[in-house]
Amino acid sequence: MYEFVRGKGIHLYDRYNKPFIDLISGIAVNNIGHCNPEVTKAIKDQVDKYSHQMVYGEYIVQPQVQLAKNLAKNLPSNLQSFYFLNSGSEAIEGAMKVAKKYTGRSKIVAMRNAYHGSSSGSLSMMSNEYYSGPFKPLLPNIYFMDYNDLDSIEIIDERTAAVFIEPIQAEIGYLPATQEFLNALREKCDKTGTLLIFDEIQTGIGRTGKLFAFEHYNITPDILVSAKALGGGMPIGAFISSSKIMKSIEDKPILGHISTFGGHPVCCAAGNASLNYIEKYQLLDKVSEKEALFRKLLVHPKIKKTSGKGLMLSIELDNFDEVERTMKRCMEHGVIIDWFLYNTNCLRISPPLIISNSEIHKVCKTILRSLD
Repeated sequence: MYEFVRGKGIHLYDRYNKPFIDLISGIAVNNIGHCNPEVTKAIKDQVDKYSHQMVYGEYIVQPQVQLAKNLAKNLPSNLQSFYFLNSGSEAIEGAMKVAKKYTGRSKIVAMRNAYHGSSSGSLSMMSNEYYSGPFKPLLPNIYFMDYNDLDSIEIIDERTAAVFIEPIQAEIGYLPATQEFLNALREKCDKTGTLLIFDEIQTGIGRTGKLFAFEHYNITPDILVSAKALGGGMPIGAFISSSKIMKSIEDKPILGHISTFGGHPVCCAAGNASLNYIEKYQLLDKVSEKEALFRKLLVHPKIKKTSGKGLMLSIELDNFDEVERTMKRCMEHGVIIDWFLYNTNCLRISPPLIISNSEIHKVCKTILRSLD
């Protein structure tokens, strides 16, 4: 069992001061690295002012306002209303409630092999009985469709409140949606009055080379869910929509959705600093180049294929034994790598966006050596 006592940039250090390159970013959280000085300063500055006050909307919480403004300038006109929470799971729960309240419907459609969190509502949208079965009964009226399967779209009808989808399905091994599938999904949702909800908890905040992955497809969701890297290493989540849709939870009942710590000032300050850092150093512009370098270098007889987009890549091997052995050898040589919940034949690569080309050469050399 490894114990890390500090982090800096793309590295974590154990108690013997041995450096490890973090090739998973705490599962797509530390997009700008560990202990980023600008994020750390923002956290300290905010703590010196105040760490918490009531966040139910009674007062103006300036770090929330700044984070919302920073996101809003990069989002389309129908995604300008923000509800900040503590995590991705909570944001998914909030999005489910809004969809039901706004549409007056209860049917939810999710994708098979999706992962939206571990709370009861998000777990209800997990098709894999191994993970969800022990916690039943879960939410009723949840239906599943096959990812990238046009025939499955017929399950969406006038009783459907919302469709939840990851534009790049994470836990199956970073599987991108096809343009054709998302186009058909958007059209069907428009036709039936169904809300299209994009879970960008893992794909968001620059991981694919855009601030959010939906930008690659020219498809705009009705509700956007974000978390993980949104807080620059601090815990935060959000669901984002139009004012019209969001107003549905303002009354009947009053405070239709509340959270004691949602949009915590310190987390919002960290998130704002993180977004500023990404923009300042133009990190999004370099993601596709780094993806191409990974794909170029990761060639080996044991690698069956590499999938994903941007700096969220999946390396498919023959079996989990090979994956486990490679992970162990990588750790021994100072590289942290991981696997996927639903696809244990694959290795996960999602390094901080600040990883340099020379560091990519270094980690790829370690991975290839570990495969031998």
